[in-house]
Amino acid sequence: MDNIQWYPGHMTKALRMMQENLNLVDVLIELLDARIPQSSKNPDIDNLARHKKRIIVLNKADLADEAATNRWKDHYKGLGYEVAITNAGASTGLKQVAALAHTLMAEKIERGKARGRLIVPIRAMIVGIPNVGKSTMINRYAGKNMAKVADKPGVTKGKQWINISKDFELLDTPGILWGKVEGGLNLAITGAINDNILDREKLALALIEIVQSQSPQNLVDRYKIEVSGDDTPAQILENIAGQRGFKTKDDGLDLLRTSVILLDEYRGGKLGRLTLEMPQPPT
Repeated sequence: MDNIQWYPGHMTKALRMMQENLNLVDVLIELLDARIPQSSKNPDIDNLARHKKRIIVLNKADLADEAATNRWKDHYKGLGYEVAITNAGASTGLKQVAALAHTLMAEKIERGKARGRLIVPIRAMIVGIPNVGKSTMINRYAGKNMAKVADKPGVTKGKQWINISKDFELLDTPGILWGKVEGGLNLAITGAINDNILDREKLALALIEIVQSQSPQNLVDRYKIEVSGDDTPAQILENIAGQRGFKTKDDGLDLLRTSVILLDEYRGGKLGRLTLEMPQPPT
């Protein structure tokens, strides 16, 4: 499950479009899911944009553990990136992203002003995997729904320029995954990959195992069940189904419905602020 082969044709087209338009922008803004910063970082983007100024945005930080997010920020700053922490849905941290873009392009701005230009626009490309919050961020910047938003991956189909302010423009791009997805389990749990092609019961069991190891009390509080270290994820899933009264037509436990609910509630923050992976120390 951890390596997932999932590469629809429109993503090949999106990657090509991104490559063709990189020379139009000054800065590349890459959104990562703060719950899974490593799994949500597309290696294709590193290869394509290695000569561009870069900003890493740890988005959906409201759903991630705060201490873990700060560790990830330090990790990426140590690799030479500028880093912002955001919750685009609540417009938190967005001013910092724009400020970092202007800081990175300070020399260009000064050169333009020295030539008599009153306004020196900064053009940035915003990239990231599906469902990481790109369209939501753009809409919050613009103050209206200029980019399509949906709670499912792959809504943005083509490029579009958005004027954020008189000196800041964003080029939106479709969400891009890569051919052999490392960290596919984490991507699937957080909703970056279409649920219709996955075994949601297996995802739910994997999620339970993570929550049980990190913060089992979250399961107790949310589902009003008892959880011990000896319980298997399958037993916990069955206990949740029983507590919620989810039954099949033949009066068995409806584990599929329970799994769907569990995944939805994690993605919506109802299981608490949980980060699924941590940065590894350099080897």
